[in-house]
Order: sequence, then C-alpha cells, then structure tokens
Amino acid sequence: MAKKNQKIEVQGLQVSYTSIDNDDFISITDIAKLKNADAPADIIKNWMRSKNTIELLGLWERLNNPDFKLVEFDQFRNEAGYNHFVLSPKKWIDSTRAIGLVSKSGRYGGTYAHRDIALEFASWISVEFKFYLLKEFQRLKAQEQKSLDWNVKRSLTKINYRIHTDAVKEHLIPDELS
Repeated sequence: MAKKNQKIEVQGLQVSYTSIDNDDFISITDIAKLKNADAPADIIKNWMRSKNTIELLGLWERLNNPDFKLVEFDQFRNEAGYNHFVLSPKKWIDSTRAIGLVSKSGRYGGTYAHRDIALEFASWISVEFKFYLLKEFQRLKAQEQKSLDWNVKRSLTKINYRIHTDAVKEHLIPDELS
C-alpha cells in the first residue's frame, strides 16, 4: 500500500516521492515543472508521444507486470511518433493495466512513476537534473537504511534481554526462592 508522500529537494525543485508495495515512485509531474511550471501535464504528454518512450514503458511493464495488456500496447506502439498521436498517463494506465505509472488527482495528485521510469523521464528533461536527482535519492535511501539498521539492532537487543531474563528465571533460580 502507499505511504504518505515525502519530498526531496533537487536543484531548488521540490520533488515528491512515495512508496507503493515496497517500490519507490517519484512524481514526474514535479520533475516536469523544471521545464514548464504552469503546465507540467503537457510536458508528460509530449514525452509519452515518443516511440522510444512507449518502447521503454512497454518493456518495463512486460518485465514487471504479468497483467500487462500486450495487444493495447502494440496499438500504442504503432501510433507513436505520428503527429496525431496523443497519450496521457491515465489513458496508458487504463488501456494497458500498467503499474509503472500512477496517476492521482486531488491534493497530492499528479503522475508518479516507478523510480526506473522516473529517472528515464528526468534524463529526457535534463541529464544534469537526472544525476542530481539520482544522487539525492541514493543519499536519502542510505539514510533510511541507517535508521532501519538502528531500529533492528534495538529490537534485537530488547528481544535478547527478554530471552536471557526468562532463561535465568526458569533455569538458574531454584523453585524454593521467591
């Protein structure tokens, strides 16, 4: 299930991310604001018009999604690149049962992409921005891991203490003593 949205700052831009089913999803709507803060959805639609993007999304889905609809994907792949071709994230998700993109409306709305896809989108926007995003995300994950390690060690110590005190009570203290 989804965790609450969190934010990282990359080159002065706030980028939201969330965790869905233990996978990281990054807001490509926020990334698109780097190029057009007023209409980031248009930037995403332009990216999705490309044949290379459709190939990327289709490959990711084939590798990660057993419910991916290949027939619908083939239709998009055949149309991609033509001037009349327009594709929104919502249409992609609904038509192909895609799981690599998530489109939300409302307060924390926007389009979120699995980190693999989001990094490709960031590269399309700006190679420099992609590297800064990647570095910041790696730093954040290392910090989360360090915090998790501390919590695990703390829990193990607590469990070991309980095991030791129970063992002392059961095996070392004679029944005659209170």
